[in-house]
Amino acid sequence: MVEEADKKAILSELENSVKNLQEEEAVEAAKKALAAGVDPVEAIEDGLAKGIREVGEKFGRKEMFVVELIYAAEIMAGAIKVLEPELKKAASKRNVVAQVVLGTVAGDIHDIGKNLVKIMLEAGGFEVHDLGKDAANELFVEKAKEVGAGIVGASSLMTTTVGMQKSLVDALRAAGVTAPMMVGGAAVSEEWAAEIGATYSSDAGRAVDTAKELAGKGE
Repeated sequence: MVEEADKKAILSELENSVKNLQEEEAVEAAKKALAAGVDPVEAIEDGLAKGIREVGEKFGRKEMFVVELIYAAEIMAGAIKVLEPELKKAASKRNVVAQVVLGTVAGDIHDIGKNLVKIMLEAGGFEVHDLGKDAANELFVEKAKEVGAGIVGASSLMTTTVGMQKSLVDALRAAGVTAPMMVGGAAVSEEWAAEIGATYSSDAGRAVDTAKELAGKGE
């Protein structure tokens, strides 16, 4: 059994390695967590995820760049890979807020914003099923049914494709998928979201709070 003080120190190392963009330190801290018997779920939620949330908050305040947020996410992913064998054994213990199906709508090939939302949602405790970019309505419907989605998220950066968000809402409802829809992207506004029966998220930082409200887990 790991001593509480030792566990806190390891969790702090995991958190700091992500928020300070230290790739090697993150891998070493993950190995240390395994060797000390720290619960891998705890290592993620109280260590790595805390670090990525801080990076996300700094990004939201324009204190960090997009490339740094993406790098922090890669660092977190590398550390999680170390924890993966034990994580699979403890998978049932992880407290998943909700299943989210996420993608960029058909015809739109932009995915940086969507990828940032994915990073922040995963750090916030959601399980995200990423359909990538230029995702057809049928893919959203199929995956939402398959995983029992609690939320469907759709991004659109182009004015020529924003109409696909309404088409997607219609397709989901016609297929009997009642999960609330969260929309965002440069071409999207709060008024547009309200018009199509969706909820607007202005950026990756706010996506977590919006998603938690939609999942009934908001503070």
